Amino acid sequence: MKFQEGHTVGIDLGTTYSAIARLTPDGRPESLPNADGRNITPSIVLLGDDGQVVVGPSFERSSQESADHIVEAVKRQMGNKNFFVVYQNKKLTPEFISALILKKMKQDAEKKIGPITNAVITVPYYFNDVRRKATQDAGRIAGLNVVDIINEPTAATLAYAWMKGELGRADLKQEAKTILVYDLGGGTFDVTVVRYTPTQFRVLATDGDVMLGGIDWTKRITDHVAEQFARRFGEDPRPDLDAMRNFTVECEDAKRALSTKDQVPLSVYYKGKTLTLQFTRKDFERMCGDLLQRTRDTTELVLQQAGVEPGTLSEVVLVGGSTYMPSVEKMLSEVCQRRPSRELRPEEAVAQGAAIHAAILEARESRGVEGLNDLITARLRSVNTADVNSHSLGVKVSSPSDRTRKINHVMIPKNSQIPMNVTQRFVTNSANQTTIHVYILEGEASDPDACTQIGDFRIVDLPAGLPAGSPVEVTYSYDANGRINATAKELTGSRVAKTEIVRDSGLNEKGIGDYELLARDYQVE
Repeated sequence: MKFQEGHTVGIDLGTTYSAIARLTPDGRPESLPNADGRNITPSIVLLGDDGQVVVGPSFERSSQESADHIVEAVKRQMGNKNFFVVYQNKKLTPEFISALILKKMKQDAEKKIGPITNAVITVPYYFNDVRRKATQDAGRIAGLNVVDIINEPTAATLAYAWMKGELGRADLKQEAKTILVYDLGGGTFDVTVVRYTPTQFRVLATDGDVMLGGIDWTKRITDHVAEQFARRFGEDPRPDLDAMRNFTVECEDAKRALSTKDQVPLSVYYKGKTLTLQFTRKDFERMCGDLLQRTRDTTELVLQQAGVEPGTLSEVVLVGGSTYMPSVEKMLSEVCQRRPSRELRPEEAVAQGAAIHAAILEARESRGVEGLNDLITARLRSVNTADVNSHSLGVKVSSPSDRTRKINHVMIPKNSQIPMNVTQRFVTNSANQTTIHVYILEGEASDPDACTQIGDFRIVDLPAGLPAGSPVEVTYSYDANGRINATAKELTGSRVAKTEIVRDSGLNEKGIGDYELLARDYQVE
């Protein structure tokens, strides 16, 4: 994607909070404040009865609205074609709701730096192709030229190495460092091992869960408190959405307070009755121990997949607001045999890293980065990155042992260095086939139904009388930007077909265009 005239930013589109940043003329990543003067914006959208759309409303403002008018954690629904919100007789998809959040951050940041045109938007490493496209579409709907999508741990690594004064320094000793990035946000989790020198960094292994984050810890408390309330008063607040929203706000505040205190009072109110508890950090950690264990298991697995002994790590970097929980630091100290670094601001590091990545891409264009001096531009241009794919890429084929059963044959395994190009040979199933249908799957499971079908295409007009078992060559390529291409060639008659993924979910060009027009009609505050 080519850069357009105007400012360039990096955006962390988060589950619970989002942030926007730029690289200043002196080469410093800077978070851009919203209209309230804060560097992070709640990823909450309030759809008012009066047609007013508020992004990141205060609790006082949102408490005046029905809970079904408030959309939260929409990031978890990205790429879900079955999720939508009906507002003013219009279906609002996750892409559109996310676009409202992006639009709000864009217009607030423009008050400080002027027109913003280009953006790099971050995604969890474990986002599949469909979710990545949905994020890109959200940016377009918000009026942004999305020049790239970057993985959140990669962005955090860029921020860490740049702020240490190491990245892009060809004059420094090219000594490799290996760091682990533990990213526990509000709704998603990633852990990644990265090895870098001042001019080169590459991802060794990554894994994660797009349905695990701080809101799950909060939900544990909320469910516990609601159950205690029902036992005490015989009134169950859980079916009441508005009551549970108020409970959640109180429990979220208690969770945050327990990061610095051993015990906090927790009071909830429902139908004229008040329940007050003394909630301890030990209670909280015991209640959520299995959630933390899931992140521990993933951390140990990624270290194993990267071939890195814990004691050899140069640093453990914390990203995401949920890493403020003391139990996270304690667990990582045990697993990684070193205390994690808190040099980065967990809520802002990803957006700042995205801004650095955007500047690197811009510096490689002939026009360079407007306002940056030659030294900073040269540093940016000298950085080379190498990534891995977070999901296996396969093709649906007949099982060798049972031709009636379909399996996912993995062509490019997860954690393969990209760009990657793989060619393998298959055979036709039956005699006299006139077409070959190629299904492109993303996922590790052998069962195709447990994977995501991200595209398909056909070779047509095969030679007449083609016998069963005729050879077919399939090539998958995965470029450095995460774009997937597939080609199939029937070798007897040399018929060829290829695609750049025809997705079976997400918005098409018309859908994006329609939502772009709708977004212009909405006044976001």
